[in-house]
Amino acid sequence: MASGTLYTYPENFRAYKVLIAAQYSGAQIKIADDFVFGETNKSEAFLKKFPLGKVPAFETCDGKCITESNAIAYYVANDQLRDSEILPASCAWVFPLLGIMPYNKQNVEHAKDDVKKALTALNSHLLTRTYLVGERLTLADISVAMTLLHLYQYILEPNLRKPYQNVNRWFQTIIYQPESMAVIGCFKLAEKTLEYDPKKFAETQGKPSKKEKKEKESKKESKESKESKEAKEAKESKKEAVEELDPTDIALAAEPKTTNPFDTLPKGSFDLDDFKRFYSNEDEAKSIPYFWQKFDPEHYSIWLGEYKYNNELTKVFMSCNLISGMYQRLDKMRKGAFASACLFGTDNDSSISGIWVWRGQELAFTLCPDWQVDYESYSWTKLDPTKEETKELVQQYFSWTGADKEGRKFNQGKIFK
Repeated sequence: MASGTLYTYPENFRAYKVLIAAQYSGAQIKIADDFVFGETNKSEAFLKKFPLGKVPAFETCDGKCITESNAIAYYVANDQLRDSEILPASCAWVFPLLGIMPYNKQNVEHAKDDVKKALTALNSHLLTRTYLVGERLTLADISVAMTLLHLYQYILEPNLRKPYQNVNRWFQTIIYQPESMAVIGCFKLAEKTLEYDPKKFAETQGKPSKKEKKEKESKKESKESKESKEAKEAKESKKEAVEELDPTDIALAAEPKTTNPFDTLPKGSFDLDDFKRFYSNEDEAKSIPYFWQKFDPEHYSIWLGEYKYNNELTKVFMSCNLISGMYQRLDKMRKGAFASACLFGTDNDSSISGIWVWRGQELAFTLCPDWQVDYESYSWTKLDPTKEETKELVQQYFSWTGADKEGRKFNQGKIFK
């Protein structure tokens, strides 16, 4: 199993490839905690190991030195992950907006066209596929998803990403895997495209190193009085706090705070969290009557969601991945919703459907752009809680029994709570 030290700066999407691959393979990766970009990678000791001075850089426990993120990711991956990859270019579009490189309008426009072509091709490729290669997640998925990370973080606001629904579904499936979230945390899709600010590049390029600051302060110290020095230190402290924010931090700080759409709706008397706990801890003989005892039809609604493309379903595990992927992409919806989705049938003869309960009387997915990746692949029927057929459906889906409309028997289910 691979092990060693990774040299990188925080939030380096290229390093994410390596770290996520390591999460899957079990490789033991230590991130160098004393690495300072622009200083460490220019030092004599670092250049002796990595002559180009580029990061990420990886030093194995037995002394091998590897550069280039794809090569490192391949080294730390296991056989399951290693496969081909697609690398759409995004840096030429994103980096000028972050102030990392100079802005050239012609280059950026060319980059936009290249990215759109790549996304269109990728969208077509993923029309009938869950993953880029084969039927399981591979290094190709990790590499391409991390290459697209900045586009989804800073550029592809809802309208721009709307034409690429297959890519959106696949991308969110990858980044919301536990192994990905262990590295990058809970990822937030762009709500507004980052705009070009000519000051950013000057700020990022003009920032003096810590060593230069100390030397400059040392020379001036003898000429300043104690009172003026203290005043200047206070001023410099405020300036330093701003300078320590890299372009990524600045962009994140500028993003508007968002609220859960369910928070704007009346809560009613139904304690959904209480029901979720009861359902988890009791068998269906108790939890389903408890649901009807507590349910508040004025402030909550019940829906049947039926997958539209059952004829395209093949392997059972791939069909289950569709359900899991949808749940992961709707993580922020859990606060005000509960669902039981079921797979009926067997390989090459199956269907997906489920019962959903959420706060409000309208189709919840329309309340938030981030919730709209999957819902159009289903037909949605609002159910009348007073009717006996609704109670029968709730009984069937909450207890994972019975068959679908075509007579396919229940195979397995997944709960969203």
